[in-house]
Amino acid sequence: MSTYTGNVALGAATNVATTVTIRQAAKADVTAIHDCLEPFVNDGRILRRAMTELHEMIGQYFVAEINGKLVGCVVLEIYSKKLCEIRSLAVSAEAQGHGIGKKLVQSCMKRAKDEGILEVMAITSSEEFFQSCGFDFTLPGEKKALFYMPGNVSE
Repeated sequence: MSTYTGNVALGAATNVATTVTIRQAAKADVTAIHDCLEPFVNDGRILRRAMTELHEMIGQYFVAEINGKLVGCVVLEIYSKKLCEIRSLAVSAEAQGHGIGKKLVQSCMKRAKDEGILEVMAITSSEEFFQSCGFDFTLPGEKKALFYMPGNVSE
């Protein structure tokens, strides 16, 4: 668990020094994580996660809290010792712009390092944000991720 203090406007209070806690998610957080993701799902920015998937992956999620209220979340999905992916990064509208997303990403990066994972990827529509966190479009040796959508195959 990590904490930091920053000025975050929540509700009626504006620009008040607030302690933000970043911690590993617990089973009790599943509904709050689902609710945090929902506005981004509705905007088409994040894929919907079934409650069963959230329950199955809860140990890989980090959450951000202010005064006991969940204001952000992210999951580090580990595919192998070589590769993992940062997914479902969301920070509530009222808490955005105060470094919470970056702290959530840093928590994922620390876990990846602790696990000895070689590469961390993020598939995103917020490329500038991830670049500010140290991500780039290519890996050493000019490796690039390519994607294929099987649903688009014509026979």
